[in-house]
Amino acid sequence: MHEILMPVRISIGLGAFSEVASYASSLGSKALIVSDPVMAQIGHVQTCRNYLEQAGFSCAIYSGVETEPTDRHVDEALAICRQEQCDVIVALGGGSCIDAAKATAAMMTNTGYIGDYVGGMKKFENRPLPLIAIPTTAGTGSEVTKVTVIIDTRRDVKMMIAQPELVPQVAIIDALLCMSCPPSVIVSSGIDALCHAIEAYWSRKANPLSDGWALQATALLIKHLPVCYAKKGDAEDFAQIALGSMLAGAAFSNASVTLIHGMSRPLGALFHVPHGISNAMLLPAVLEFTSGYAQERIAEIGRVMRPDLVNSGRDRLSTAVMEEVRTLCSLMKIPNLRDWGIEREAFEKAIPQMASDAIASGSPGNHPRAVTAGEIEALYRFCYDYELKKEEGAAR
Repeated sequence: MHEILMPVRISIGLGAFSEVASYASSLGSKALIVSDPVMAQIGHVQTCRNYLEQAGFSCAIYSGVETEPTDRHVDEALAICRQEQCDVIVALGGGSCIDAAKATAAMMTNTGYIGDYVGGMKKFENRPLPLIAIPTTAGTGSEVTKVTVIIDTRRDVKMMIAQPELVPQVAIIDALLCMSCPPSVIVSSGIDALCHAIEAYWSRKANPLSDGWALQATALLIKHLPVCYAKKGDAEDFAQIALGSMLAGAAFSNASVTLIHGMSRPLGALFHVPHGISNAMLLPAVLEFTSGYAQERIAEIGRVMRPDLVNSGRDRLSTAVMEEVRTLCSLMKIPNLRDWGIEREAFEKAIPQMASDAIASGSPGNHPRAVTAGEIEALYRFCYDYELKKEEGAAR
């Protein structure tokens, strides 16, 4: 049996942002817009406010979310939400803004600390405030997932919380909002989405619906990401990566991520590597590590990445996946951990804790190849100075 969770409503299309007030008015009477300084600076927050107020809907604003959402951001947003007596939340921004908004919506109606809900230790007893999620990047898929990732600032640990109550009520996907993204954001968010799709497809928890979403997302992202990154994409190209991101989010939310995300979160928490970039740093090496253990699944990924090879054997298709991923990472100038600037001594010292945190997250348990703490430690070391042109097989 598989339980499939999705927002009650999904509005997708160029210009869909303008419909935010019609959705908000059906859910409450006053909105808290949760966003970040960049969205405020380029005018998207004011546009959202205008849409709401022109429809007679009052709102308050919290635009303090930074690169990675923390428990401090949640506390700050909660304080404004309570003071302004908001009864609906509009998340406007990348995955960080949406994740912070999810946690805020949940903690408005539930007790304790957001970290109490990690790993299902504590269940949300009350329904969160209604949430409208409007992504401005094509990557995390958070607008359709049951997951939020929040940094515990006291312990420098990324807390992943996955509960059905976190799925937004409404998702509005308007690719016009993504077109202002700089190349660095297209890289980080786009490869994050590709990892969602690949991991969902080879996950032990994959199901027929997530499989379809994951493969379609992979096909869209591998085709349109390079075009958008090279600044040659038009609105339709951005619409395709926005759709791919949403489908990948739906896939992993209903099938789970695996080893890449399990290893990625500690890198982000301890060394402040943006989430999508840390995924990209790990993706080629984890593909090598996995290739002999999910052969048919990886071959199917190869068929959607390279339709011209659809009738090829599994070995050729597996090689094609590696080629496509390495080419994409190379095009998008993904560095290894050494070139990012992480000092080897500090990295080496952190490896045992990172491996422990990765396993504790539960994500590696969904991986098609059973993995031990020792193997994760070895993979971290392998990724430190991984070269995209390195011969295959070194990680197997």
